[in-house]
Amino acid sequence: MDKIRHVPSLQAFQALVEVADSGSFTQAAQKLCLTQSAVSRQIQQLESHFGVPLFVRSSRSIRLTPEGEQVLGSARSILEQLKTLEERLSPLQRPFRIRMHVSLAVRWLLPKLSDFYRRHPEISLSIETVATEVVEPSSDSDAYILYLPEPSSDSACLTLFEEALVPVCAPGLASSAQPLASVEDLVRFPLLHRSADKQAWIDWLAANGGKSLEDYRHIPFNLDELALDAAARGLGVAVTDLTLAQESIERGVLVVPFGRPLKTRGIYSLCLQPSAASHPASSLIRQWFARQAEQDEGGMCLPQQG
Repeated sequence: MDKIRHVPSLQAFQALVEVADSGSFTQAAQKLCLTQSAVSRQIQQLESHFGVPLFVRSSRSIRLTPEGEQVLGSARSILEQLKTLEERLSPLQRPFRIRMHVSLAVRWLLPKLSDFYRRHPEISLSIETVATEVVEPSSDSDAYILYLPEPSSDSACLTLFEEALVPVCAPGLASSAQPLASVEDLVRFPLLHRSADKQAWIDWLAANGGKSLEDYRHIPFNLDELALDAAARGLGVAVTDLTLAQESIERGVLVVPFGRPLKTRGIYSLCLQPSAASHPASSLIRQWFARQAEQDEGGMCLPQQG
């Protein structure tokens, strides 16, 4: 009963989690804004309470004991439950968390955020970006935006825009001596790729009577953002989604030298997680994204190099 009345502090559990995650008392102290001796005392408090050592210490490393692993599991569970309770009781105190690909965040969402905060200054969005080709749902996110190869019938998903591939390059890339006016002219310029599989260029060339990939020079990247920046710098010609390139086209940084957009049936979709239902701003946020989707569909233009 005495131990129940004198349970360890939450700070001690937090210290245990940070030391275990970082493998260092020094790094844990920096993360918690404490001194190293203060973190050591927190761990000693736990060891005294449970009557077992939690770490095996050596001159070069520390590792959890089997008993330490058990206490760590309970510590993580307690802290996670408290976090969930806090978010449920005061959800407006936390941002609405959206997970998406970094290129989509930079090229599509970032230019629109000023409109969001002008309309909803009381709501905060937390944008988590990933560089992987597939955006996996995360347990600590309320929504995620991902690419789907074809439209979805899932009511929890909102189509933001359809993929439409176009070639883009810097306005001055093709001089009068080297015109870039048709697919036949591409052999004189490097093709810039947004992914290792080069699939965007494969699809676009196949639909526009181009040659096989072996007949071109290539500069590969793993992000739309990098390929488009390289195109704007005159390194070659990229193929990307028209919506992602739209702002750069409007600013005159990129041009579409020729061709019409190639609809692939792919879509970019905002999908809500079950946790979104507990956030009071969820419906407003979804309405704002729906409005952006309508504006993109109605205002898309395709200026070409003259």
